Amino acid sequence: MSFAPEYRRPRTLSALREHLRDTFWFAPTAGLAGAIVLWIAAATVDEAIVGHLRDRRAYAEIGDLAAIAEDAKTIVVAVSSAMMTFIGVVFSISLVAVQMASGQLTPRVVRIFVRSRISKLTLTVFLSTFLFSLLVLTSYESATDPERVTSVPLVQSVVTLLLVLLSLLLFIAYVTTTLRLMQVGPVVDLITREALRTLGRQPAGAAEVVALPPESGRVAHRGRAGVLRDVDVARLVRLARRQDVVLRLIPRIGDYVVPGTPVLAVHGGRAPLPAALRSAVWVGVERTSHQDVSFGLRQLVDIALRAMSSAVNDPTTAVQCLDRIVQYLAAVAPRPLGTVRHRDRRGAVRLVRDVPGWGDLVDLAFAELRACSVPSAQVTRRMLAAIDDLLMLTPAERREPLLRHRALLREAVERAVPQPADRAFALRPDRQGIG
Repeated sequence: MSFAPEYRRPRTLSALREHLRDTFWFAPTAGLAGAIVLWIAAATVDEAIVGHLRDRRAYAEIGDLAAIAEDAKTIVVAVSSAMMTFIGVVFSISLVAVQMASGQLTPRVVRIFVRSRISKLTLTVFLSTFLFSLLVLTSYESATDPERVTSVPLVQSVVTLLLVLLSLLLFIAYVTTTLRLMQVGPVVDLITREALRTLGRQPAGAAEVVALPPESGRVAHRGRAGVLRDVDVARLVRLARRQDVVLRLIPRIGDYVVPGTPVLAVHGGRAPLPAALRSAVWVGVERTSHQDVSFGLRQLVDIALRAMSSAVNDPTTAVQCLDRIVQYLAAVAPRPLGTVRHRDRRGAVRLVRDVPGWGDLVDLAFAELRACSVPSAQVTRRMLAAIDDLLMLTPAERREPLLRHRALLREAVERAVPQPADRAFALRPDRQGIG
């Protein structure tokens, strides 16, 4: 039984969408543009209302609307003067909280804050409210005679009040989300769910060797050095189909590449334009979870290692990470691994890339933790229970790495714990560690 969602063919804009999610500027910028458009629309409605009343010579009604708008001006002025200060204080405190969480868990949790939808939405609405209130102030006219008034910012004032109400509601949600980032359980659970979604986006691998046409060329990386974050699968498949070739990604997602490193091999036919291929390969300063099936596991292991360090000494956090590691490996256990082949709409293989195998993932999950867990009976008991649970869930041909790590863990505990009673206690499997 698989715990990951079904595979879906990559869309053309999926890579761009993921890259924008890793930025913190796009949503606020779009929000500011939206605020300008909203103000223009509200001002147009206000002008239409006043124009309709002027045509009817309903100057008394215009005067009443102007009085209401003048009363709302006090609120608009207060909002415009206080909102930017409010934004600075709120996000300064939040950044300190995120820094504390990154120090206690791992620096890679900062990307969770950057990718958080509620964080971006909150900043977007705050900035949009500030800009909108400033624009509304420009709509107030100095004329007080109803016969000379051309626009009364009544609708604009109402929209400002609604934006303030929305900002307050989002502030509550934002504080709640930020506080959850300071808790271990929600963070590791979020990392696990993100890793499972990444796993679900990957097509099933094939353990057998993929027969490819003869290699006709290679495309080297140009530009700055960095981590291979992801590739635009849809674009590469489309380019390979047009040239009637098969592309093979040479490094794995997550590998560090430098200028001149071959990144794509072209098999069969004539090689596509290198510039077109290079633009579909993305590098950055850090790994992301978009196509990296082992990055979530890497983060869980990092959090557990830091928790078991002498500076932190928090084995319970390591046990929580092991819970999620078991969850992830249980989802991978029945899944075909190996070389991933991406096909075009006609079913022809157009892109081939290598992903970590079962043994690689098991080593990543347990090798470092096993070496650091010996002093803590709580962690060794939980790790033995985790391996035993996975042995029941995995096919027979995938049990060798698990058996190897269990044997190595037992040998390490037997060497490090001299007392037989303590050794027997540390080697007793327990899903809660020590309860």
